[in-house]
Amino acid sequence: MRNCTIITVGAKEIKIKVDEKATHVELMESLKKKMNKIKDAVEDEKLPIRFAGKILRIKEMSEIEELIHKNVQVKINFDSPKALGLHEIKNTFTTELETSDTKFHKGSIRSGMKLEYEGSLVILGDVNAGAEVIAGDNIVVVGYLRGLAHAGAKGNKKCIISASQIEAPQLRIANIVKEVEREEYENAVMVKKYAFVKEKEDGSEEIIIK
Repeated sequence: MRNCTIITVGAKEIKIKVDEKATHVELMESLKKKMNKIKDAVEDEKLPIRFAGKILRIKEMSEIEELIHKNVQVKINFDSPKALGLHEIKNTFTTELETSDTKFHKGSIRSGMKLEYEGSLVILGDVNAGAEVIAGDNIVVVGYLRGLAHAGAKGNKKCIISASQIEAPQLRIANIVKEVEREEYENAVMVKKYAFVKEKEDGSEEIIIK
């Protein structure tokens, strides 16, 4: 079992950095192996623990808290957001998604409905105006996208939004927001089907819709 955690005791916190490529099983095994070290550090320094590095899922964070609290009572903070959404993003990052836990939704998302998932979302239908879809990874709509879509809602700027036709008034990828007037879609020569983040010449970033 490779070492996938680095523990650093600072002046204000105990930092546990998790390797970006570590699986959850590897992470949990590493924590179990180092639990005596973690417990001694907490009891000696009386400091909270902060997990940094790999962006964790909500279920993974809960299991980590449960494991540590079985051994020692301590405040645990995570750099990973505990909910999806623009205002929950603490840090952005760029990670290519070779695989992604994916949820398929059959049917259209109607106005007033909200659908969110920590992995990728595939909508087998339309996303109507007034509806909202939020995904920690990618969003794919096999139909029209006319509602709000937020991909990379945990901070990954490499995530994408794809649809048979994009007509959304606002798109979000990680912490980047793109607002589009309806005239821009109506006057477009080609149907818009794909949205991604691109760096501009001045170093800033924007969402491109093609």
